[in-house]
Amino acid sequence: MKVNGQRTSPLHLSTGAIAFLMTQATETKTPQRGILMTDAALKHVLTLREQQGKDLCLRVGVRGGGCSGMSYTMDFEDPSNIRDDDHVYDYDGFKVVCDPKSLLYLYGLQLDYSTALIGGGFQFTNPNADQTCGCGKSFSA
Repeated sequence: MKVNGQRTSPLHLSTGAIAFLMTQATETKTPQRGILMTDAALKHVLTLREQQGKDLCLRVGVRGGGCSGMSYTMDFEDPSNIRDDDHVYDYDGFKVVCDPKSLLYLYGLQLDYSTALIGGGFQFTNPNADQTCGCGKSFSA
């Protein structure tokens, strides 16, 4: 066995080396998600879905139009509509779905929700946006 590039037997491992190996063995990686949702956004989306009375997923995408050239789209849909080429991100059993073309513009997007009286609602933070409209619902890339 090698620890830090040195050959050793399991009987001669220091306490620090054992702790290092145990950390490496038990460390779990957080799954990467192309679309990130804050706790506030997830909570609000789950409340809205509950009002629909069905088990639905959230489809996020882009379409042409809006003040800056492209607009964000979000809508609930039946999970049976998920296509093979869709990207699906799981949030404790709730699915967020995005088509591959939209994901080119949305990868790394953070979706947040604010209850502020002015400027409240869903907030999109898109690292791919070159320019964002004042309303925050459209962008250019």
